[in-house]
Parts: sequence; structure tokens; C-alpha cells
Amino acid sequence: MTARLESFSRAGLSFRVRDAGPVDGPVVIALHGFPQTGDCWDAVVPRLAEAGHRVLAPDQRGYSEGARPPGVRAYSMDELTGDVLALADAAGAERFHLLGHDWGAAVAWALAGRHPGRVASLSAVSVPHPAALARALRGPQALRSWYIAAFQVPVLPELLLRAGGGVLARRLLASTGMPDTTDAVRLLGEPASATPMLAWYRALRLRGQLPARRTRVPTLFVWSDRDTAIGREAAERAGDFVAAPYRFAVLGGASHWIPEERPEELGALVLEHLRAHPADADG
Repeated sequence: MTARLESFSRAGLSFRVRDAGPVDGPVVIALHGFPQTGDCWDAVVPRLAEAGHRVLAPDQRGYSEGARPPGVRAYSMDELTGDVLALADAAGAERFHLLGHDWGAAVAWALAGRHPGRVASLSAVSVPHPAALARALRGPQALRSWYIAAFQVPVLPELLLRAGGGVLARRLLASTGMPDTTDAVRLLGEPASATPMLAWYRALRLRGQLPARRTRVPTLFVWSDRDTAIGREAAERAGDFVAAPYRFAVLGGASHWIPEERPEELGALVLEHLRAHPADADG
């Protein structure tokens, strides 16, 4: 029988992972975003596990204490997607479902584009296909994405985010509708984690960091109309970059933090998608 995972390793790095549901069930890898950990899926995972899925929710590179390599290049998309494949291999999953929120969605889009043979389905939450976001940045989306440019400045963002015990970080996150800012403020207030977390943004300047090609796996994209980071134009363009069965679902009245704010609705949407595209179907 496949062993339950508490961690997995890659290239000398050690990643924490939550492993729920039957160990012989079809695998769902759930990827968190910024500035969170795999705990963001706590209210969604039981719904998937009870339906017979094995859900693996790692703390990604920069977030796991044992996986915080120095330098921006250590946070390239090649490395981020490689970590997810290493987790799938550790779980013995040749094919698996991907579920990602925020930056986790960006990694999921990239992995699905690069390794469609291994991905049974993609469920992306809040963040659309990167090419859709890039096109929307020519318009009002640029104002929503101001923080991406701000995070490129070295050192200063870390200092500001931990100043005064994280007052600015707490206010910024609360303004986006984050239900509980405690863990996020703690992570941003610790130099050991803050700089690696911000390196995800700083790595955007690396060549080929985000995919431009169309995704060729069945895709569900869930967006909320009170998202302060992603506007409607970017969200509605996502389907232009999916060459496979595609569903776009809008949760009215929800903020960017869908997994915590609307776990029942999100879980139901994801389960419907997983059932329509089982991992044992022909890839």
C-alpha cells in the first residue's frame, strides 16, 4: 500500500505536505498562493477526500522551512513545476489532477501546459491563464496589479511588510477581503520566509517564466467578482487559451480568497470537474 506522506524531497530540499483521503484514491495536488501555505485548503480538502480523492497540499518552495534556497533563479517556473512533479512521483501518481489558487494557479497552468500527459484535469482558482492576464495588463488590470512592480524593488518591500509588527501587511491583506490575516502577516514578517516568497514575483523577469501556449487539458476556472487583484477582462479571456473542455464559473460577492470564503461552492465545482474528467481516462 502507498505510504501516507508528511513531506517529500527534491534536489536537497524538503517540503511539508498534507495528505488526506484514501491513499489509493485518484490524486489531487492542491497548490496554495501568496502569501499562504497549504492550510488555505483546509475547508476544501475534506469535501474532496470524502468523495474518494487523495488530496496532497504542499507548502511550496519558499514557504516550507526546508525549501528556501537563495536567489531569484531558484524560483523559476522550471523549479516550481519540478517540485510538483516530484510530489506526484513521491505519491506514485503517474497522472493526477491539479487544483491551484493565486500563484498556485499560475504554477498549475504552467504545469498543465508543459506536461499535459501527466495532468488529468486543471482547476484554477482566481488567477487566469498567464497570457490572458498579460493581455489584460494593457488596460485597467495594470492598476490592480501594482504590487507586482512594487515587489521587484529589493529589500524595501520586506522592510515595509514587517514594520510595526506587520501593520501595513495586515491592512493591505484585510483590504483584499482576506478572512484571517494572522498566518500571512507572520510569514511576511519573518525574513527567512518573506524574501523567498517575494522571489516568486521577482522571478517574473526571467525568460520563459510564464506560459504563452494554450492549455490542452480539461480546465475549470473559478473567479469571484469582488476580486481586487484580478479584473473581469483578465478572467473572461482565460478561455481563449484553453484548447480542451473548459468551464468558467463566477462566484458572485466573493473576494479573492475563495478557498476559505466559499469552500462548499468551490468544492462542489471541483468535484463535478473531477468526475467529468477521471485520472484513468485516456490522456
